[in-house]
Amino acid sequence: MPTVPSVSQREFNFEWENTALIIVDMQRDFVETNGACGAGGLNVDPLQDVIPRIQSTLALFRQNNAAVVHTRYGFKPDMSDLSAPMRQQSREAGGEYGTPGPLGRILTQGEPGFQIIPELEPKTGETIIDKSTFGAFTYTELDTILRGKGITHVVVCGVTTQCCVEGTLREAVDRGYYVLTLADCCGAFEEHLHQGTLTAIQSEAHLFGWIADSDALIQSSAEATA
Repeated sequence: MPTVPSVSQREFNFEWENTALIIVDMQRDFVETNGACGAGGLNVDPLQDVIPRIQSTLALFRQNNAAVVHTRYGFKPDMSDLSAPMRQQSREAGGEYGTPGPLGRILTQGEPGFQIIPELEPKTGETIIDKSTFGAFTYTELDTILRGKGITHVVVCGVTTQCCVEGTLREAVDRGYYVLTLADCCGAFEEHLHQGTLTAIQSEAHLFGWIADSDALIQSSAEATA
């Protein structure tokens, strides 16, 4: 059983057969320089910095034949699942969803910008969850899929830390999963938002689960098989 020492040496114990990696929204519109966010002036460097560490974590899960979930945030081409408040927010942020962007219509299903970056391309058999909400469990089959696989523990990473990563991990906690957030595999456009989310997770004796870096996860796996 791998044992990951997390913040404050709180241990996250798991078995590969009941653990899933959830990679949140590593999509071209968010991460790439010429995506909607980068072209719109946001600093995508912190998002790109996490790619190699997520790659290493993904490789570890694949080597152990563990469950992998990729999520994509965006909307149907007819925008029927885009709420009026969210449409207004995206417009005020300077990149209204569904309008033309550098990689097709912004965060629209089927468009190039909606796709997961090539470095983390899903393999056949890995679950892809398309969602129109920040959390990956709302209005999706994710909970049913995980429970069908016997999953009790989830490891969460991706972008952005304070938005869809936090939304997903909070929903996982609410549904009774053991949740480990990989701090060095999460990124936000602004560092203080990333750090603020990690602080919130740790609050009240780690109210929202465990936190560790990917190196600790990889090392714990190596030690468990030594």
